[in-house]
Amino acid sequence: MWRSYSFALGFVALALLISGCKNSNPTSSAGNSESGRPQVAFVTNGVASFWVIAEAGVRKGGEEFDAEVEVHMPAEGISDQKRIVEDLLTKGIDGIAISPIDPDNQTDLLNKAARYCKLITHDSDAPKSNRLCYIGMDNYTAGRMCGELVREAIPSGGKVAIFVGRLEQDNARRRWQGTVDAILGRPADPDRRDSFESEIQEGDWHIVGTYTDQFDRAKGKANAEDALSRHPDLAAMVGLFAYNPPLLLEALKQAGKLGQVKVIAFDEAEETLQGIVDGTVHGTVVQNPYEYGRQSVRILAGLCRGKTLVELGVPESKVLDIPARQIRQDNVEAFWAELKQRVGNE
Repeated sequence: MWRSYSFALGFVALALLISGCKNSNPTSSAGNSESGRPQVAFVTNGVASFWVIAEAGVRKGGEEFDAEVEVHMPAEGISDQKRIVEDLLTKGIDGIAISPIDPDNQTDLLNKAARYCKLITHDSDAPKSNRLCYIGMDNYTAGRMCGELVREAIPSGGKVAIFVGRLEQDNARRRWQGTVDAILGRPADPDRRDSFESEIQEGDWHIVGTYTDQFDRAKGKANAEDALSRHPDLAAMVGLFAYNPPLLLEALKQAGKLGQVKVIAFDEAEETLQGIVDGTVHGTVVQNPYEYGRQSVRILAGLCRGKTLVELGVPESKVLDIPARQIRQDNVEAFWAELKQRVGNE
């Protein structure tokens, strides 16, 4: 069956080359659907409120750039993400925007997808693959912004625990390293690689541990409880994935330490933003998942219609940077109002 599939795809590719259109359907100049509109898929690295915001951007992009869109959120990790990609290729999707869970070990899958459709990455990059471009922020720089918030929250130093879903992802590794470097007051060096399995202590700053949970919320909360139990004098807790900060707040509330241990966050979960309003979260670094979704559709639809990356405004670096922002009490309400408007909650 696979041999037949490969032969068919090869025939399609030849036909498209002759016609000057690089889509999976040689009868269409724009897409694989009956309408002729490009069919593009947005694949996340998990299920989270962060991705609900991105989905709103995808839907908006579909309307704005005349494309048929679909969003897939793998609930069971890398195997689920692999299945989704293979299903999309089987149905003849025109373009895929994906946030790879483990880019180093998914290169073959990504390169396979790149052979049969337009492939870009978002949120987390896979620079060793044949993806056409990456859409998102510089995670090392964003991590440093998070570390700056930690130093604001506890200027005299102290013990810090870091919580993250997993560190196999390119974005998580870079985000973690940037956070650590800024906490410790080091000069920027995106190529630095500390071990996240060890405690790190420099001067007045002591990173007591990095806790991963593999997107398991129960494990994430248990990690927070464990850190509080092991380190009664913990000064700050840092959550690097969108769902981590709300879990930290739950654990602190149950331990009677809400407001005593500083919480520094990433992303814009409602509980996190409310925590900033209430003063139980010092601040958060937000990405722009709405634009990740919208820009992914814009780029893919344009590529499917024969435009080049340069024509679509992508730099030679093949990275379309969407900068992160720091949110504190002085700007949280304005940011939250904007966010609600974008996702249709007002």
